Amino acid sequence: MASKDPPVCQIFSFQDSKTSPDPIFELPAHCAAPAAPIVIDNGSFQTRAGWAAEEADAPRLLFRSVAARSRGAARSETQIGNDIPNLEPLRWLLKSQFDRNVVVNFEIQEHILDHVFTHLGLSSEGCVEHPILMTEAPCNPLHCRQMMSELLFECYRVPFVSYGVDGLYSFYLNNGRRNLQPPHTGIVLSSGYHCSHILPVVDGRLDAVNCKRVNVAGSQAASYLQRLLQLKYPGHLAAVTLSRMEELLHEHSYTAVDYHDELEKWRCPEFYEREVHRMQLPFSGKVPGGCVSAEERQERRAQQLRRLQEINTRRREEKLQQDQERLDRLLAVQELLEDGLLDQFHKSLVELNMDSAEELQSYINKLQVAVEPGRLKLLQGDGAEGKMEVSESEQPMDEGDGVALMDPDFPEDPLSEKSAGVVQPAFNRAEYHQLFVGTERLRCPEILFQPSLIGEDQMGLMETLQYVLARYTPQQQEALVSNVFLTGGNMQYPGMKERVERELLALRPFQSHFKVVLAARPGLDAWYGARDWALAHPAAAGAEGWISRQDYEEKGGEYLSEHCASNVFVPMKIAKPVPARPAEPPVALQALTGASAAVASVTSSPAPSASTERADVSMVAS
Repeated sequence: MASKDPPVCQIFSFQDSKTSPDPIFELPAHCAAPAAPIVIDNGSFQTRAGWAAEEADAPRLLFRSVAARSRGAARSETQIGNDIPNLEPLRWLLKSQFDRNVVVNFEIQEHILDHVFTHLGLSSEGCVEHPILMTEAPCNPLHCRQMMSELLFECYRVPFVSYGVDGLYSFYLNNGRRNLQPPHTGIVLSSGYHCSHILPVVDGRLDAVNCKRVNVAGSQAASYLQRLLQLKYPGHLAAVTLSRMEELLHEHSYTAVDYHDELEKWRCPEFYEREVHRMQLPFSGKVPGGCVSAEERQERRAQQLRRLQEINTRRREEKLQQDQERLDRLLAVQELLEDGLLDQFHKSLVELNMDSAEELQSYINKLQVAVEPGRLKLLQGDGAEGKMEVSESEQPMDEGDGVALMDPDFPEDPLSEKSAGVVQPAFNRAEYHQLFVGTERLRCPEILFQPSLIGEDQMGLMETLQYVLARYTPQQQEALVSNVFLTGGNMQYPGMKERVERELLALRPFQSHFKVVLAARPGLDAWYGARDWALAHPAAAGAEGWISRQDYEEKGGEYLSEHCASNVFVPMKIAKPVPARPAEPPVALQALTGASAAVASVTSSPAPSASTERADVSMVAS
């Protein structure tokens, strides 16, 4: 039987990349006049910002959507995104503007916008004279949009604002590249850092009523991977950081087409050795307390002795130099007395905190006694005494000499005979500092399809998709599944498209057709799609998709101008009861005096019934 080659170990190192601060760009001439729109993809993991211009082939700014400010620090000292080179030391200070995928912390959002406008070459002190196109969450709450519009119109005084859904921008961009004719119909599976969404699009418009959200995405996968590795390697808890887990997810994880079959493959030792990724942690090659020979031990003692001698000599020189400088200063003061300069002499005595010339002379004598022997010691050297002291203090206590004197039968070196014939196995420190990432590579992305793995009591992505499809007619289902589009940073795992196709094959009827398409750049296509939409729809009063300052003042901050990639503006009529009028006070009781006085009955006028009027109040919801 032919021998098989041993599997090659795959050893990787963590990049631990540190970011550099974003440069401050100059305002391009082609973006200044006329004022080009600014496209901001306000993502929960990364913020991407740039100009909506033909020359803009990529977003100018790309940074993490986090801010850090120490307690008591000024507002100007807030660090944003790439200004933080390493997130781990400041992890407890990091704040985001998002709760799940909805903006709720508008103080941090203002810091992020200041950072964007400043580094794009704009001055936000007066106003920003460029239209703003910003992404928002699907079915964004009215209050959040109202606060965002108030921030942009009131604080930055922008002329126009447009809102859109990032997954829809990516959807229309990739449909255009595939030369699909509008209106587009399909279903978008978008998975980001905090949430995943199912977005059905019917005839070029988002069907907001049937949109669904799954609260499982990239952040939950990173936390799950961190818990798994910390339980597996309790000796490396500090090294298993969240930033490294995100790197493992992005670079080393994949989605299994068949989860249970893939786990069975990992039971095979050959498959495990071939597919496991060994992540090398940084470590020091020095072995404390290792086995060293007598010659090495003697050499180390000699080196330590030389170092101690050098330290002692240096200290003596510094002490001698200080004493000599003080002696020269005191002698200079004494010369003032000898020259008859009494005023300067008394002034110098006060500076030296002395009272009389006798005290000055006493200090001079003491310093002369200390300086002369010190100078002689430096000239002659004092190595013998220091060597004797070091050799006595460095005497090893583990050689068994004292025990041998106490017990004559005890051998001098009990391990000498065994160590001569037996080779002790060497401790591999490099292997000890390796993280073996095996089934964790597929278990963490699997939570998108099985949230129960992390204890979440909700449906997975494909179960939610089946629930959404069941709300449509069979003809509409055929149109939707003919264009299943995957986008978002959490959809970049290898094998994601094949897994969705396999799940759809099990969900759909026999011999039905469907098509799954993965975005060309799942993390960046939202920004590129928003840029192309802004170029195709210039900002103007009354233009589709743009909210002007006049619209904001007349219709309120929650107003939304619809377009193909936006949320849906749904006016809702609700009944608002009119408060009832208070009842009239009763007539005062009248009492008749006298023995035969009859008590007069007092009747109060009945309170009018509270009439409720129906008022139609127009409200908006997205």
